[in-house]
Amino acid sequence: MEHTKKELAVEICRTAGRTALTYFKDRSTLIVDKKGNQDWVSEADRNVEILIRQHLNAACPDDGIVGEEQAKKTGTSGFVWVIDPIDGTTNFVNGLPAWTIVLAGVFQGQTVVGVIHDPIHDETFVAVRGGGSTMNGLPIRVADGVPLSSGTVAVGYSNRVAPENVLPVVSALVAEGAMFHRNASGALSLAYVAAGRLLGYLEEHMNAWDCLAGQLLIAEAGGKVEMQDADEMIADGGRVVAGTPEVFDALQAMANEAWPT
Repeated sequence: MEHTKKELAVEICRTAGRTALTYFKDRSTLIVDKKGNQDWVSEADRNVEILIRQHLNAACPDDGIVGEEQAKKTGTSGFVWVIDPIDGTTNFVNGLPAWTIVLAGVFQGQTVVGVIHDPIHDETFVAVRGGGSTMNGLPIRVADGVPLSSGTVAVGYSNRVAPENVLPVVSALVAEGAMFHRNASGALSLAYVAAGRLLGYLEEHMNAWDCLAGQLLIAEAGGKVEMQDADEMIADGGRVVAGTPEVFDALQAMANEAWPT
């Protein structure tokens, strides 16, 4: 099942990416609404999600669908697709080339398929539970043997948490000699951890559509991820800590100090 779902997800994400890229290249006419501080939604987000849903409904009519911008669809198969049509909308509307199409497949509380597609750089990150992670069809692995003092860790935050809560984590990373990174697309940053470009990722609260695909990518690329039930993440979101085996424990300790659960 997972292989068939993976091929479908890749095809849909690439199709959606071409549509999103058309909007991105003509942002002067883009209609954008503000949902909250640094939280935007554009007609591109809405229309790309509609496009993804149409393809999923045609190919998998019995599957459930959860998306950032549209109402939940309850399926009968037990398989649920989780969509972020454009992760990094703030970047998208401001012309910054760091945004992605994200699609995850969840079955029995586990993410079994994850795709993060970056149309700008034509990079497609794909993971299947038990089947490894790839980028454009080639295997990827997390960084090996790189200490915090020689690498970079991404830190995310949103208007769902107190803005000052991110400061202790950034301070702790700097104290360890690490560089910290923020590109306003959590999904893309998680994909970069899986590809060995970043050492880890920390965020106090993420929604499922932002993180499920990336967490699977990291796990299947040899990294470590703070485990959650995927169904619970769909319902409520949660904390995300992920990284290479060498730095994961240190990152989790930083998160525990800053954001006790």
